[in-house]
Amino acid sequence: MIYFDNAATTMVMKEAADGVLYAMSEAYGNPSSLHKMGIDAERLVNFSKKQILSALSDSSGNVIFTSGATESNNTAILGLAKTYGRRKKRVVTTAVEHPSVTMPFEKLRELGYEVVTVYPDSHGEITAESLISAVDDNTCLISCMLVNNETGYILPVGQAFQKIKKLHPECYTHCDCVQGFEKLKISAKKLGADMVSLSGHKIYAPKGIGALYIKSGIRLSPMMLGGGQQNGLRSGTEAVPMIYGFGKAVEALTQSIDERFEKVSRLKALAEDRLTQLGGVVLSHDEASPYILSVSIPGFKSETLLHYLESKDIFVSSGSACSKGKKSSVLGAFGVDERLIDSVIRISFSAQNTEAEIDSLTKALYEGINTLARIK
Repeated sequence: MIYFDNAATTMVMKEAADGVLYAMSEAYGNPSSLHKMGIDAERLVNFSKKQILSALSDSSGNVIFTSGATESNNTAILGLAKTYGRRKKRVVTTAVEHPSVTMPFEKLRELGYEVVTVYPDSHGEITAESLISAVDDNTCLISCMLVNNETGYILPVGQAFQKIKKLHPECYTHCDCVQGFEKLKISAKKLGADMVSLSGHKIYAPKGIGALYIKSGIRLSPMMLGGGQQNGLRSGTEAVPMIYGFGKAVEALTQSIDERFEKVSRLKALAEDRLTQLGGVVLSHDEASPYILSVSIPGFKSETLLHYLESKDIFVSSGSACSKGKKSSVLGAFGVDERLIDSVIRISFSAQNTEAEIDSLTKALYEGINTLARIK
């Protein structure tokens, strides 16, 4: 089996799985309990918080654990607007965000907010200047992802957010870092981000666990009410096994970011070369993560290619896993021709992938191109 769908989810690493098992079988107390078992469980939660804060280079920030990045994005956007949006009713985002960002912004529109959406320019780029100019003195929030989940495009978040914070100190900043965390070196301060959303299952931790970094001093209205856990920001007994597994994955990955980046960069370059020779159209940017490669094979439906590769035990995606096969509005916003969008497959790498696997992918696609019926 060859797995090239790591942007959708990753295999749980041993360190994370061992952490989950330990928390379930040894340190299974409720972290709100005052006895030793509770204190031991709380210690695991605090370990994971420290690992995430260290990875984001801000030991003074706060971390709340969520059910995943969708909840983190919703909490950041809606919780911030509810706290700071009484006087400032303008919010800014981009046209290439994940649905867990675009949908909360649509909710804010329904609530009477002015929602400004920044689109890529004629070159398929979102510039720092376009983000900066979209913010004015009436803006309470801007949300912009760091790495696009369909193309790997790296948005100029740090450059834009830093300038926005200087020009408009009362505008708060949120970054969805799901596809960048532990793949790129990320500093919350260098990003200029007041809030950062993270996901466990994109970095070899279990599904169902995410986190939201919140800069010290930022106040959010809670989306979940109850027992007041996690400083009242997210009530409910913490999922200690998942949290500890997340923390162990972060601990294991943080020291190898550069090494993995270099290896995956070589794999992506090789794949681009081979796929171009097959007649594929690589949908990439100069500023892109090496972990994601979108390529269109003109004349063939994405779903047809996906299932043909699956028959060879090779797994890719036809786009974002959350789109469930729907035509990508994100690729359209990037200016990709509609005929190419119908034929896009997304190949997303991990450091466990090999050059031999790329050879197998290329061979299978070659066979498919010469076997499958073309779109008329």
